[in-house]
Amino acid sequence: MEFPAIITIAALLEYMFFAFRVGTSRDKFGVVAPATSGHPEWERMYRVQQNTVEQLVVFLPSLWLFSMLVNPMVGAGVGAVFVIGRAMYYVGYVKDPGSRTTGFLIGFLANVVLLLGALGGTIKTML
Repeated sequence: MEFPAIITIAALLEYMFFAFRVGTSRDKFGVVAPATSGHPEWERMYRVQQNTVEQLVVFLPSLWLFSMLVNPMVGAGVGAVFVIGRAMYYVGYVKDPGSRTTGFLIGFLANVVLLLGALGGTIKTML
């Protein structure tokens, strides 16, 4: 289960990077806390952070359930795809919100695979 743990840590470090960028960019773009709107580039970084935390709610339990019930190496591989998709989402969204779709879809589909796989693994253990 070391590989799913490494992917979990990678996903959390990635999220912390997004949060750090939001916080440090407040000064750069003049967005005074607790404001959640301001400069368009800052708002895009903020949306990436918020969307990522929304996706992590599905990703983390799905990754671990899939890894325990199906296969930890496959789970870690799909989890790595999620992390890469989130990085692509960040780069695309901050650059141009219209170019975020590919990264979003990669992460979203990885979540679907993990969640449905976990469901299948659960049903299989019940039979």
